[in-house]
Amino acid sequence: MIASLRGKLISKRPDSLIIDVNGVGYGVLVPLTLLSSLPELNNDVFIYVYTHVREDALLLYGFGSENEKRIFTTLIGISGVGPKLALSILSTVSPDNFYNAINSEDVDSLCMVPGLGKKTANRLILELKDKLPSIKEKRDVVYDDTLSALVNLGYKKITAQDALEKAYAKGLRDIESLLRESLKYLTKE
Repeated sequence: MIASLRGKLISKRPDSLIIDVNGVGYGVLVPLTLLSSLPELNNDVFIYVYTHVREDALLLYGFGSENEKRIFTTLIGISGVGPKLALSILSTVSPDNFYNAINSEDVDSLCMVPGLGKKTANRLILELKDKLPSIKEKRDVVYDDTLSALVNLGYKKITAQDALEKAYAKGLRDIESLLRESLKYLTKE
């Protein structure tokens, strides 16, 4: 099984890449979101790969992170969701937004994916609710670290929490952005 590729990027199309690894060109199907993070042609590239074996084909699917690959493999494990639909989901929705949609049972967000109807979206939510890592767990670490930073800057915990909640409601999910946004609210008071 091919788990990753490191080589020279020799072709990129909206749905696929060709990566030359020591003289062998590997065709890899990729989500649209990966294309923006790739280097120019003839530069070195590294991607995570899922090898999909069928009777009539051996296909490689490439991803920019292990998290995307994990979502893909979890999705194709669900009845009625094949690699094409899983790739379409990753091309349309970021991993964080996907986790949020599953955890908040947001069918409408999932239905924005081409080829994904309400029935399949509901099945995804039902089957993935307990399989994917909870965004709440991720929030707790980021939230706690950001709150700790605000308290260490001299703000009262309750005041810092109020500002942090407002920043978090804007959809920010990394410590730097949350801290910057929270400080905007704190300096207004």
